[in-house]
Amino acid sequence: MNTTLTAVEGERPCDTMGADPSVAIRVVGLKKSFGDVAVLHGISFDLPRGQVLSIIGASGSGKSTLLRCLNYLERPSAGAIWIAGHQLTFDANGEGARHSLSAAQIARVRAEVGMVFQQFNLWPHMTVVQNVMEALIQVRKLNSKEARNRAEHYLAKVNMLDAAARYPARLSGGQQQRVAIARALAMEPQIMLFDEATSSLDPELTAEVLAVMRLLARDGTTMVVVTHEMAFAREVSDRVMFLHDGLIEEDGVPSVVFSNPGSNRCRQFLSKFLG
Repeated sequence: MNTTLTAVEGERPCDTMGADPSVAIRVVGLKKSFGDVAVLHGISFDLPRGQVLSIIGASGSGKSTLLRCLNYLERPSAGAIWIAGHQLTFDANGEGARHSLSAAQIARVRAEVGMVFQQFNLWPHMTVVQNVMEALIQVRKLNSKEARNRAEHYLAKVNMLDAAARYPARLSGGQQQRVAIARALAMEPQIMLFDEATSSLDPELTAEVLAVMRLLARDGTTMVVVTHEMAFAREVSDRVMFLHDGLIEEDGVPSVVFSNPGSNRCRQFLSKFLG
């Protein structure tokens, strides 16, 4: 896929200073406040390409806000984010001055990030294959034949090709979430973000969706997963990050985080899930 991001004619290019081609996501000093309420207090990390990062923590710890900042669905209050080597948050001129990116520049970077939400957000008046095709036609500018071929390829990847002609109302929750994953994958992003993708599903349907996510991890897809599925995080992740009150309290490989965390808060949190 073409992963070259260029600035709109007449605009300054995105800042690529400090970009490392081996790094899919770089976050430096990220802060986010809603009015007087601070949610993120200075998050910094690098995520290498092809790795899976699971973010865990109690409700209200800032997990989903962090994820939404990575896709610029929430505008950070301070700090910087690089996606695939291109700075998402600011544009810099030769003198180091920073300016907010234009909508077109943000869209170019965001196109490299697929996101799957708690809610499936499928269009009820479109069939499964039409749901997957729509962004390919409107955003990627593929013709109908190309869009259908790509949509069917990714529906097959999540084992939903047989349901291509059905409408979302005729699908289970797990099936709808798998279609949502196929829709994100069809855009062929460099990075996939999952925001509690199984939280609204019962255990059987959760297993369906987690199986697809495991397959993506085995395929080397760069993934950031906000989850309460501790077994999944322990099994699939290259790295686990525990957030508490908008700060990284624990960050390491699953074998250490789950067996011998250095943070007392992390230990207390995991005890509720792991007994």
